[in-house]
Amino acid sequence: MAILDILSFPDPRLRNKAKPVARVGDAVRRLIDDMLETMYEAPGIGLAATQVNVAKRVVVIDLSEEKNQPLCLVNPEILEMDGAEQMEEGCLSVPGVYETVTRANHIRLRAFGRDGAPFEMEADDLLAVCIQHELDHLEGKLFVDYLSSLKRQRIRKKLEKENRQREAPEAGAYQVI
Repeated sequence: MAILDILSFPDPRLRNKAKPVARVGDAVRRLIDDMLETMYEAPGIGLAATQVNVAKRVVVIDLSEEKNQPLCLVNPEILEMDGAEQMEEGCLSVPGVYETVTRANHIRLRAFGRDGAPFEMEADDLLAVCIQHELDHLEGKLFVDYLSSLKRQRIRKKLEKENRQREAPEAGAYQVI
């Protein structure tokens, strides 16, 4: 298994739409395992393949405290949504930013599991919100897209500044020209 690089907003690759997985084989299972390891290391509760620059319809989620109940969704599709819930969301691709977003509080979906078997499930509350958040990633959408353009622009500028500061040479370091 390997830790994958997580793309950060405003990286344009986060806007890529994921393609359906043709078959759940060894390569997809390896991707799922790497995504789980990456998510746990981050630490996070959900990760979409597009966040690690893989344009496949694959999502991993684990809401358990012990990090031992992974949910793997391949080619997930929401069949029904109802209710509304406001919840504070964060994102591994938008580090350090938490904002309130309104989403359905109950969903029913269909997907394939890590074993390639199809299944349907229902989800409520935090799990429903997390699934919707991750499925948005597969469509090239981020939770900041639900915010006002002013708020989104402030977040973009803040993260761009932090990235520049991280990439800048340390003060007093010599730069070879």
